[in-house]
Amino acid sequence: MTTETLTPGTPAPKTPEAVAPAAAKPRRVRNRYLRGLLSPRGLFGLALVGLIFAAGLAAPLLTSHDPTFQTADALRGPGSGDHAWGTDEIGRDLLSRLLYGIRTDLLIVAAAVPLGLLIGCSLALVATTHRAADVAVQRLFDLLLSFPGLILGLTVTAIMGPGKATIITVITIIEIPSFGRMLRGAILVHRDREYATAARVGGAGPLRLLTRHVLPNAADPVVVQIAVSMSIAVILEGAMSFIGIGVRPPDPSLGGILAEARPYLEDHPTYALGPLVVITALVVGLNLIAEALNRGARR
Repeated sequence: MTTETLTPGTPAPKTPEAVAPAAAKPRRVRNRYLRGLLSPRGLFGLALVGLIFAAGLAAPLLTSHDPTFQTADALRGPGSGDHAWGTDEIGRDLLSRLLYGIRTDLLIVAAAVPLGLLIGCSLALVATTHRAADVAVQRLFDLLLSFPGLILGLTVTAIMGPGKATIITVITIIEIPSFGRMLRGAILVHRDREYATAARVGGAGPLRLLTRHVLPNAADPVVVQIAVSMSIAVILEGAMSFIGIGVRPPDPSLGGILAEARPYLEDHPTYALGPLVVITALVVGLNLIAEALNRGARR
């Protein structure tokens, strides 16, 4: 048996938990996300999404028209009277409907994606605790993934009827397996890495190991998935409202305005241009943010 002596100025040997890599530190992880968002790609995506978010939130300040109020000025083009973007087929102000439609979509996305994130990640954590729980949760995810989005939307609409609550429910159900499977897979990978083993040897319990070491690394793909899921939610809301199982008229939504504009595309093309540009910009911006976060997380 040998003993070691420390000379003055010699640093004490590190405990196994202390050798965990810097990537496991939450502050370093946040810095990686920030570097990704501050890249040209990330800044452009943030600018697109931020501009649309600001327009939706400031809708009452940007227009004085009620989005459901009907006038005699039907199908007017941009710049007609006090209607900057014209009117629809029953005289409602198109700019007002577009801005409030953005607000409707933002409310749906802001409710549905966090719900899907919360439920999916909770199920993923349950799945990593026991083999039987893992099998049960995986089969539930497979069941949810077996329904195409619009088929699921039609099924839920048949039960609940069309409306915002239906869209939120459909988007939440679709996002649960996306978040759950991603977090479960990442946890299974990272809990067997060297830094996790070192933390266990150093005396870290299961809860500390999960919260302080595994989750900060396993959360990387989940953070990226949030932006992707938001873009999917925008597309799904537009599709459901377009086929008439989404937001109920006369309340405005981006997909609903596109559906109303379809018979008038030839004579009044600007009718559909507003929601089409907004949906495209939102999806492109959110995907750019997701790509920037993904690149930052890999550095």
